[in-house]
Amino acid sequence: MQTANLNLAQPAAPAGVDLAAVKSRQQGAWASGNYAVVGTTLQIVGEKLCEALDLRAGETVLDVAAGNGNATLAAARRWCTVTSTDYVPTLLEQGRRRAEAEGLSVNFQTADAEALPFADNHFDVVLSTFGVMFTPDQEKAAAELLRVCRSGGRIGLANWTPDSFVGQVFKIIGRHVTPPAGVRPPSLWGTSERLNELFGHAAGVSATKQEFVFRYRSPGHWVDVFRTWYGPVHKAFAALPTEKQAGLEKDLLDLIESFNRAEDGTVVVPSDYLEVIIAKR
Repeated sequence: MQTANLNLAQPAAPAGVDLAAVKSRQQGAWASGNYAVVGTTLQIVGEKLCEALDLRAGETVLDVAAGNGNATLAAARRWCTVTSTDYVPTLLEQGRRRAEAEGLSVNFQTADAEALPFADNHFDVVLSTFGVMFTPDQEKAAAELLRVCRSGGRIGLANWTPDSFVGQVFKIIGRHVTPPAGVRPPSLWGTSERLNELFGHAAGVSATKQEFVFRYRSPGHWVDVFRTWYGPVHKAFAALPTEKQAGLEKDLLDLIESFNRAEDGTVVVPSDYLEVIIAKR
């Protein structure tokens, strides 16, 4: 059964901000390149989140802003009944192919995280790994996660922190390409304060700092991969004239050097994220 939002009033958008236009540009960014090239390297995060949630076979699970399906596949491997959603159909198709290759049963459905096409209290567990945090209307997205999760259910999130390597990547992009005015930084989802603002009125929120490690052949290899395949970085380079692209590349290489634990020319770069468990009352 699919319904509109039934019981939860939707928060108003920030005054003077055209969030529909922001979302359209974001959708174009995530559809550019090929996120799966980067996304598949993050699979361990989905596995760890499903363990932290203590998923049980037979539970109904919704993966929101699922990308190419890391958390989706992790839940399906635990014999859950999984629905995988994203607003970029090509990413869902990549997730579908991965599920078919493993013989996993998953329902894939195009959906906007800010307007989920499901009934209230529909799922036992709602997931999002590095996905819903990028929605332009944070209050609306949080309200939707709560709405479709049943009372007594759990919401599990993995969100990059502001001071993490990835958080700093987005700050560098923002210095070179002006971000949309009035839209809160996605990395706020990586702070306990913001999570309590978004969810604390209706749920218990616990957050544990975790670490994902990027492993690439060299700093230049990391930049090449992200510049070619990772939508936000790809779009940032494309938005700059040729003479200014070198400055963005240099700043990214300097950032990698400041985080890199490797001493053999490769990249071993840790990036903190919050593993979040929200128990809906």
